Amino acid sequence: MIWYTALILAVGAERCVELAVARRNARWSLERGAVEHGRGHYPPMVALHTALLLGCLVEAGAADRPFAPAVGGTMLAVVMAAQALRWWCVRTLGPRWNTRVLVVPGLPLVARGPYRLLRHPNYVAVVAEGIALPLVHGAWITALVFTALNAWLLTVRLRCENRALGLGAPAALGARP
Repeated sequence: MIWYTALILAVGAERCVELAVARRNARWSLERGAVEHGRGHYPPMVALHTALLLGCLVEAGAADRPFAPAVGGTMLAVVMAAQALRWWCVRTLGPRWNTRVLVVPGLPLVARGPYRLLRHPNYVAVVAEGIALPLVHGAWITALVFTALNAWLLTVRLRCENRALGLGAPAALGARP
């Protein structure tokens, strides 16, 4: 359980780095006249992602589930792949990447990196991590609850982003226009 706690703390630290990058990028965007969309869903999104980390620790500790190497190792690989995809998105969007929906008028959509393949690759990473991170140590209730709540929240977020970017609704999470 100690190594799992260290993993969750590392993911939490990574989230703090993301927020620092997002704050810096928000300043860049706002200086260029960005308009923010979807402020109302942002606090629940932050709360849900914080609850994911806490739920992982509480459930794995309270249920005293043993580590199952076949499942845990596979899910750890998925978590690492999700992190790699997320940071590929951050690097590709550069100062335009944010945890908020900030749109700078006149900038074209990015169509390189993972965005040449998927419309919303960062959310593929979020979904994969939300399932895999709890399952690394058998926190399947946390995985189910997060996935269900995140599915609802992502429908709100995707509609908001697509409207803000002038896109139609995607046929699927990763659909390209």
